[in-house]
Amino acid sequence: MTNPTPVGPRPPRVLLSGRPGCGKTTVIRRAVELIGASRCVGFYTEELRERGRRIGFDVVTVDGRRAPLARAGATGPKVSRYGVDVQGFEDLAVARLEDALRGGVARVLVVDEIGKMELFSKRFCALLERIFEPRAPWALLGTIMTGHHPQADGLKRRPHVSVVEVTRANRDRLPADLSRSFDEYLRRAGA
Repeated sequence: MTNPTPVGPRPPRVLLSGRPGCGKTTVIRRAVELIGASRCVGFYTEELRERGRRIGFDVVTVDGRRAPLARAGATGPKVSRYGVDVQGFEDLAVARLEDALRGGVARVLVVDEIGKMELFSKRFCALLERIFEPRAPWALLGTIMTGHHPQADGLKRRPHVSVVEVTRANRDRLPADLSRSFDEYLRRAGA
């Protein structure tokens, strides 16, 4: 299936980057609230803690469904002490984005994040190529790892992608700035 050609302005494609703990996911979640969750589809990651200690990560869809992404000491591909649940990630997050792409409508795809854990999924890597297709009609709001990875580095260099570093100085104003940009695109696209 080929992607439909967008009508009007190029959809915004914004990737947030920055040090761990700088607030990237918080910016994404607040921006989605401002844009309107019904106009967005995708996922964000959430840290899990038990008695103050991080035990893993979940993937949570914009509409509130949840699945394990990684757990300390679990089997699967490893990132530090965490075993990644590639199948769980694909069954929820990747499947939700694939469904959205089949619809081909103008909306905001939320991808938090393009990181080491998620990139263990070959299905996700293939999906990213479709998401970042220059002529695709969907907007993108995501986060991406700062470290080096061949696919992540390639996505950051694409000419139709804006990479924004999240810092203490800008993280409080970014959600409103992002929502204005995405609202304008969605208004012009009739979504």
